[in-house]
Amino acid sequence: MTDIPGIDASEKLTVDRRFNGPPGSANGGHIAGLLAARLGAPAARVTLRKPPPLDTAMAVEPADGAGLRLLDGADAVAEAEPVDAGSVRVLAERVPAPVAREASRGYRGFSGHPFTTCYVCGTDRESGDGLRIFAGPVPGSDGGLVAAAWTPDASLAVPGTRYAGPEAAWAALDCPGGWSSDILERPMLLGRMTAEVLRPPQVGREHVVTGRLLGSEGRKVFTATALYDHEGARIAAAEAVWITVDVAAFSAAG
Repeated sequence: MTDIPGIDASEKLTVDRRFNGPPGSANGGHIAGLLAARLGAPAARVTLRKPPPLDTAMAVEPADGAGLRLLDGADAVAEAEPVDAGSVRVLAERVPAPVAREASRGYRGFSGHPFTTCYVCGTDRESGDGLRIFAGPVPGSDGGLVAAAWTPDASLAVPGTRYAGPEAAWAALDCPGGWSSDILERPMLLGRMTAEVLRPPQVGREHVVTGRLLGSEGRKVFTATALYDHEGARIAAAEAVWITVDVAAFSAAG
């Protein structure tokens, strides 16, 4: 089911408390990346069915075709399926690193954030603990494009390499999509992400993450994100569907 050395797709999956999104549940992009790695496919689509628990051993079982299903007891948490390489559209264009750094200054999360401890975009996370990807509106853009500069911390490196695991790329592609929308007025959670990682991010090198709002329909918000390396080459891209939530109700149910 997977050709990645050292990964057994049938092993239970546990998300460490460090990698939270909302309090008490895993960051959607991170856990989607972990599932995608189990598939061993260059590109994958992951659908989240319920908030993934932290510090909980979850079963990974075969699903229809070449897919996988993540289970917390009898409850379906997520489903993953491979997609064709090259099928993920690149809709969030690259901006130069200095522009991305300037855009981060306008990160809307600085003035209010529904999940301040989020592993990817939380303002309460320290450098080396969270990713601290603060994607803000790109100056001079149409308002639907956000960007941030990001240097992967050495703690993310796969042992013996200078690169982070693919789940770091998936996580980096997650939250900037949400911040391309008005997440303060319409808090939302990741519902589905389709991503392709051409190569993992290199630790200690400055990358640029961009996000673009594509539209909305009812409670659904559609976004695209892309990750570029220190030379400006695209190394990953994603399209996502978000679901708006009532933060108070979500936290109470959490």
